[in-house]
Amino acid sequence: MKTERCLLDAHIAVYVLFDQSELDRAVSKLFSDYTVERYISTVSVQEIIHLQKIGKVESYGEKPEDIILACETAGFKLLPVNREHLRAYANLTTNPDHKDPNDHIIIAQAIAERMTLISSDRQFDFYTRQKLRLLFNRRG
Repeated sequence: MKTERCLLDAHIAVYVLFDQSELDRAVSKLFSDYTVERYISTVSVQEIIHLQKIGKVESYGEKPEDIILACETAGFKLLPVNREHLRAYANLTTNPDHKDPNDHIIIAQAIAERMTLISSDRQFDFYTRQKLRLLFNRRG
């Protein structure tokens, strides 16, 4: 049996860490399945730390870097950006209305790694034509 791997968008990780009520049934079910490997991009961790520093998400611990431990405690494996991810990013055709480079790199990571990306961002549907496997969280 092949283990399923998924990549969390930053706001999905925030929902998991702070407010599980924002997760729909399909996503919640995936988080209760211990055979699914859950990854978070280092780009998303950087984004969450930034959002904490500017007060857009609640603090997790005493220091902003506590979010790293929180992600690991939640069972997320860190996925650093590598050469294959950058190659996929370079070849990604982006939606002209979607200008977030952080989103683009995690989309490229999911495509390169053949992972399912979990997001509540409606813009991500555009990338399914480029082999992005997307699990859309309808609640967020």
